[in-house]
Amino acid sequence: MKCNWRKVKSVLLGMSGILMLSSCDLRLERPMVEEIREKGALVVVTRNAPTTYYEGRDQKIVGFEHDLALAFGEYLGVSVNFKVLDSRQEILDYIRYGKGDIAAAGIAQFQDSKKSFLFGPAYQEVDQQVVCRRGGRRPTNLLQLARVDLVVEGGGIIAERLGTLKGIVPDLTWSVAPELSSEQILGKVWSGDVDCTVAESNVVAINRRYYPELVVKFPLGAATSLGWVMPRRAMLLNRELTAWFNQMKQTGHLEAIYERYYGHLDSYHQDYDYVDNRLFLRRIKDRLPIYEPLFRSAAKKHGTSWQLLAALSYQESHWDPTSTSYTGVRGLMMLTKATARWVGVKDRLDPEQSIFGGAEYLANIRRKLPESITEPDRTWFALASYNIGPGHMTDARELTVRLGKDPDLWRDVRNILPLLSQEKYHTTLKRGYARGSEPTRYVHKIRQYLDVLERQDLMANVKHRDDKS
Repeated sequence: MKCNWRKVKSVLLGMSGILMLSSCDLRLERPMVEEIREKGALVVVTRNAPTTYYEGRDQKIVGFEHDLALAFGEYLGVSVNFKVLDSRQEILDYIRYGKGDIAAAGIAQFQDSKKSFLFGPAYQEVDQQVVCRRGGRRPTNLLQLARVDLVVEGGGIIAERLGTLKGIVPDLTWSVAPELSSEQILGKVWSGDVDCTVAESNVVAINRRYYPELVVKFPLGAATSLGWVMPRRAMLLNRELTAWFNQMKQTGHLEAIYERYYGHLDSYHQDYDYVDNRLFLRRIKDRLPIYEPLFRSAAKKHGTSWQLLAALSYQESHWDPTSTSYTGVRGLMMLTKATARWVGVKDRLDPEQSIFGGAEYLANIRRKLPESITEPDRTWFALASYNIGPGHMTDARELTVRLGKDPDLWRDVRNILPLLSQEKYHTTLKRGYARGSEPTRYVHKIRQYLDVLERQDLMANVKHRDDKS
């Protein structure tokens, strides 16, 4: 059969996609991105985890990958349908067999020997870390790792990397739990059911707050990049994805989403405090129940989150109603005499008065912030003002503008705040010197406490719903 190549060329120019030529027969596959736009929906495969997709306040779905996926759907002009699976192996199989368009599940890019996938642009660098339990077996090198009960999640780079290392340490063995997520395996390490596991550093950083006995021993090789995974045929979809990611980086939207979920973990690997974290979890059990009804009532009155008030109070007093600092601030919310008078608190050591007074003061600070500061930054600014005073925060925002940064973004202002203690800068500001590093650490700690409280509350609510059903 003789081919009419002029007609073939016309088809090639008129169609974009994957062409397969056999003699003169053409089999055309429509580009995935066209199919997605035609059906008006992007199918995103993910997993239920604090780094990806989970139920937040008021039963609203949130998460780093969730928010990114919604933004990409908006860019394509389509809705986003999420398919939530339990494990990485299930997610990869779902994409491999064409049941989903994109896997947005915190998957590290791996060697795809079967050429089944395309990887989108990298958006986060992570280590694969060996994690064990404090007080249990704690290997410090690969030879010792070969002598522990090691369980890992199926699929992806971790099993691949262990396979490579087995060539160096032949005795290295591990079990794959394809039905479990990294988070679930970390829970088993914490409970002592498993000696050790290997997990991505971002997953470990978040889960160590819930399981403080988890100990990071050593990284398993060099850092790798997280990226979305697509079927092999999604070449034009990947092109759209790359263009969108570049746009997100240029506009600062990617950094804003990262800040929302990881801002309080930026230095977490360096400043993780086992003693503080363990004490906090103990105080949740033995002290928080006494004051939680008051936090809830005050939060309802002022239209805020009770967990935020509780986290603020813990940072101030560790939920000790008799707490007094060397500067004279007192009580659960550590109010000054002047602030107590202003909000009508007569007895700063009275738990109810202190909590309601602190809540009113925080609400007033947040209300007076410029409208240009939006949530969640508005809350972080209010907390910093609670600590250092609204006047110094105004100075910090002014200095932020001078130095060419955005005064409405917490991630910019928190980097400028420490300059308030330097003579070069504070002599040019209205309120003068301030310990500017203090509110940065203050907000950082409250965000960590807040995250743990919200997760504990959500888990309790889920259990309550399950028990009722």
